[in-house]
Amino acid sequence: MEATISSTTARAYWNEAHTSTEPWLPRRVQARDRSPCSLSIPRPNNFLHLAVAHTGYRSRKSSLFKVFSAQKEQVQVVEGSSIDELYNALVARLLPPGPVSSNPDHKFFVGLAGPPGAGKSTLAHEVAKRVNKLWPEKTSEVAIVVPMDGFHLYRSELDAMENPEEAHTRRGAPWTFNPLRLLTCLNNLRIHGSVHVPSFDHGVGDPVEDDIFVNLQHKVVIVEGNYLLLEDGVWKEISSLFDEKWFIDIDIDKAMQRVLKRHISTGKPPDIAKQRVENNDRLNAELIMKSKKNADIIIKSIDF
Repeated sequence: MEATISSTTARAYWNEAHTSTEPWLPRRVQARDRSPCSLSIPRPNNFLHLAVAHTGYRSRKSSLFKVFSAQKEQVQVVEGSSIDELYNALVARLLPPGPVSSNPDHKFFVGLAGPPGAGKSTLAHEVAKRVNKLWPEKTSEVAIVVPMDGFHLYRSELDAMENPEEAHTRRGAPWTFNPLRLLTCLNNLRIHGSVHVPSFDHGVGDPVEDDIFVNLQHKVVIVEGNYLLLEDGVWKEISSLFDEKWFIDIDIDKAMQRVLKRHISTGKPPDIAKQRVENNDRLNAELIMKSKKNADIIIKSIDF
């Protein structure tokens, strides 16, 4: 059975989450109840945490990237002259010896957030690839990336809102996602050890059900997405599940330039692409940047 919901109502619940001290009830913003996850073999639920330790930076012709702890008294900078310095610093946090491998039933959750155009997907997949290459046990893949994009509301759900045009125009805002479904998947993964999660087909513009399988052998799960470190309602519950929180900090203007090029490369006319950046992407980025303070590790981009 389907229920319709207006974008105005969805935004009202979002605003309510900002002002209320009561837990947000995300069921209210679900336009459709879909099967949240497909479960697999049960396993014990055990939480272990890594301490803040390694740092580093990356430099290219155009950018300097620093990795440092959000806790200022623990800031350390590892200098280098290549992108490998950045990846080595991040990968070192995830490789054994350490709590990640001390319990065979444990999965280490990394939440990687940042505004659109920050490079979250590129960084997440590169770190996962290097972890898999360097992990001492070569029997199976141990690191995997789960994109938050798979938890977009479907276009049909946006169509069912009171103002479908606004809903599609603002797609990418927090209220156009299904955070409860993401929370359910991550909780099930903690408890049961494996789960199917959706990916996102940018060509079609909708999630792809059960496209990613996080299995019992995966020890490092990097969840990447815009709103993972928000402090409101279900997003806060999601954030609390991460063993470590990373944030890519980038100048918003530079990020929006990247997003503009991305829109144009997908076929949008330049004027339409610019309008979307200013009326949607920038608004979302400004909100996301406020969550930087909740990160354990900040990856800082500074133009030369």
